[in-house]
Parts: sequence; C-alpha cells; structure tokens
Amino acid sequence: MKLKIAVLAGDGIGPEIMEQGVAVMSAVAEKFGHEVTYKDALCGAHAIDEVGNPFPEETFQTCMDADAVLFASVGDPKFDNDPTAKVRPEQGLLAMRKRLGLFANIRPVTTFDCLVHKSPLKDELVRGADFICIRELTGGMYFGEKKEGTEEAYDTNYYSRAEVERILRVGYQYARQRRHHLTVVDKANVLASSRLWRHVAQEMMKEYPDVETDFMYVDNASMRMIQEPRFFDVMVTENTFGDILTDEGSCITGSMGLLPSASTGEHTPVFEPIHGSWPQGKGLNIANPLAQILSVAMLYEYFGLKAEGELIRKAVNASLDKNVRTPEIQVEGGERYGTREVGQWIVKWIKEH
Repeated sequence: MKLKIAVLAGDGIGPEIMEQGVAVMSAVAEKFGHEVTYKDALCGAHAIDEVGNPFPEETFQTCMDADAVLFASVGDPKFDNDPTAKVRPEQGLLAMRKRLGLFANIRPVTTFDCLVHKSPLKDELVRGADFICIRELTGGMYFGEKKEGTEEAYDTNYYSRAEVERILRVGYQYARQRRHHLTVVDKANVLASSRLWRHVAQEMMKEYPDVETDFMYVDNASMRMIQEPRFFDVMVTENTFGDILTDEGSCITGSMGLLPSASTGEHTPVFEPIHGSWPQGKGLNIANPLAQILSVAMLYEYFGLKAEGELIRKAVNASLDKNVRTPEIQVEGGERYGTREVGQWIVKWIKEH
C-alpha cells in the first residue's frame, strides 16, 4: 500500500516523540512492503512564531492532500501565562479538527498487566479494564457562540440532531465490533443539550437491538470509571464531557504517555497521543514515545492493515516486559532509557520479528 502522511510534530516534546513514531512507521512499512512518504507541516506555537497562525493554510492543504495525519502536540507556557493573547497554539488544534471535519475522537483505554502497579487505583479494580471513549469533537461549548469579558462571559453548548446522530452511529459501530455494550454519557437532568442527546439515542437504540444501550449522567460516569472501569465497553459523549473523561481514563493505565487516539470524520483522519506538549520535558530525552508509537498502530489499522498494527502493539508490550521504559514508568532500580532509546529498541525488535 502507498500512504502519504502529513507529519505535524508541533511543540514541546512533540518533535522528539514524533521522530520515534515515524521511525516505527517506516520500519513496519519496510517489513511489509508498503511505500510511505512524509511531509512535515507547521502547527501550534511553532507556527505562530513562524507565520503568526497556529494552523496555516499551507498546513491545511498538506493535511488535505495526505491519506492521514500523524500529529504530536501543541502548547507553550508563554501563551498559557498570557490571558490577553489573541492567538493561541490550541486554536490551531481546534481549527484542524473543524476544517478537516473530525467529529469523532476515539480514545482506547487499555491496561498493561506489567504497569497496573503504576495506576493510583487498586490492582483488582483496573486489571483487565479495556474500553473506548468516543468523544464528539467539533460541537458543543468549544465551538458554540461565545462572549468574553471581565464582567460577564458565556460559552454556548449547541448541538444539532445531525451532529448527535452521526457520533452515536460511530459509537454503535465500535460497540458491534467489541462487546456489544454502549454507554451514552450526558447530563440530561440539567442540560437541554443533553436531553437532545438522550432523545436521539433512545430513538436510535431501536436500530441496534444487538447492542445493550445504557445511559449515565456524567458525574456518575466519572465516579464509575474509578470504581468499576471494567463495566464500560464503548462510551460516547459530547465534547466537553469527553475531554474531561478521557483524561481521567489515563489514570487507569498509570500514565498518559501510554494512550493513543484517532480523530476521524469528513476528510483526512488524524492520529495522535492524548497527552500534551509537556514543555518542561522538552529536549531532555525523557518523554514517553509509546502513545505516539501506538497512534501509528491505530493509523495502520484504520487502513485495514491489522497485522502491521498488531506487530507494533507486540513490540510495545515487549519493550514494557523487558523494562525498556522511560523514567516515569520504569521499575525501581531499572536501567535508564530515554525517548530515543525506547524508540530505537522498538524499531530493532520490529526488524527482528
């Protein structure tokens, strides 16, 4: 297969983990006889510094011309600490999602047996947890009408029936591929937008009699994720709730550096780790590249290349089993490995298996 990949490394640790993601992708492509070409593009704070726009038109065209986007992270403290900044790196991420029509964010939450002890939750709660959170990505408060001021402000949580229907269909499709259980997360006891979600879901569930559909308020869902994460199979929710719940899900695995994601919709799909730019770790060769590498596995699998994705997952598991890990997940007294060393070990394992 021939694949054109837009590479958006972004800010902070992004370029470091991206280097390892691309190296793994190239190793797998060589092993399976695929032809993969890459084109780098600016985004985030780096793009603001270069051209004044966190998602330049040239970057948008590069994404549209590609088969998939491999994305790392955006964000920089100089913008975080300036509430008067008119342009922010995160605006580039929102612009990419909106312009590419990426309405579905798919975030798997999977535990690794050898890392269960790193979770702040008890072993018996998290071991075996395996679910997917599907977050609506282009609607809700992040994109609704806004007013900002020093005396009053508001964000409008707007959703249309069409937006709700299309994300619910994604949720049902994933549930049918897994354990046939879909949980719709809302706040229908308070929010009108959530009552629309529940109304539409109650209509649609009749089309999917083979899937068990249940409904859960977001506050209950956030508690249930901690108390009984194995309850969930596929969870679907709106933009703001999904943003919060998916970060909470990272606690189950013990590290945000382990979780990949995919964003799909109308145009080019995007594959990225769920963590941020972690500017404090920039240039120190300590960032965990595994979420970026596992995003490459999701990319291959999106195009039906299951063996390629599975090989990457086996390589990642092998690195963890051999304690080839970056500092935040290394066992006590274990050998020190950096971002590059972990990536190079995985590339070598792929070539040898």
